[in-house]
Amino acid sequence: MRLLGLDPGLQETGWGVIEAEGNRLRHVANGTVSTTAQRPLAERLNAIYEGLVAVIERHKPDAAAVEEAFLNKNPATTLRLYQARGVVLLAPARCGVPVSEYAARYVKKAVVGTGSAEKAQVRAMVARLLPGAEIVRDDAADALAVAICHGHFATTDGRWREGDRTGIGVRP
Repeated sequence: MRLLGLDPGLQETGWGVIEAEGNRLRHVANGTVSTTAQRPLAERLNAIYEGLVAVIERHKPDAAAVEEAFLNKNPATTLRLYQARGVVLLAPARCGVPVSEYAARYVKKAVVGTGSAEKAQVRAMVARLLPGAEIVRDDAADALAVAICHGHFATTDGRWREGDRTGIGVRP
């Protein structure tokens, strides 16, 4: 099963594609869709959408998983992040790819073993789980972690298994 992990962000949206066969994981590709703050918000959101559609068309994932966004202290920043997150959810859905969501703490626990892991720990564990993967940025490492997490809990049709729910913010 080919899985697309997505880490939403307005400036950098990370993406990572893996193949999961049983317990075996294989890195396919990773990267980011970048926007600049000088562009109008609508143009930035459109760039994220078009970039993700291009990734989906190129790699043809069977399922996608998106990391839930956190609340920022600045309400305006949080609002912009959630707008980007909406686009990140929309792109695979519009391409007919089933989408699941995972809380950041759940992704960290699934990949590192603790929900309070630091970014460096997540990146190091992703590199260990996907040997030979050239991870381009931290946002891409986070996206690969989301894909790995989904690989642990997805069924063959790419949907989350009800029996694996641990109550840590996982939704189908």
